[in-house]
Amino acid sequence: MAVIMYVDFPHNGPFGKEMAAMLEGLAKSINEESGFIWKYWTQDEKEKTAGGVYKFDTRANAEQYLAMHSSRLSEMGYTDIRGRVFEINEQLSAINKSL
Repeated sequence: MAVIMYVDFPHNGPFGKEMAAMLEGLAKSINEESGFIWKYWTQDEKEKTAGGVYKFDTRANAEQYLAMHSSRLSEMGYTDIRGRVFEINEQLSAINKSL
């Protein structure tokens, strides 16, 4: 069953187009992760946070990616990384056209 994964962390920038240019390679590499379906990149320049909302095919794949990504972010100097995996209620989500 597909799951949603959420990650966020304090981020001082860059944001917007600069962030996109800096992280394009990372974005492309995420497409190759096991069970990856899609990602929305999130940013809040005012609150100085960044992260993403992901969809994976299984909880196991999402949790595996979350562990790897949290480690990678830590190695990049990020702290206070928050990540969670959620099951999808497909019946209700279908009503809101999100499946």
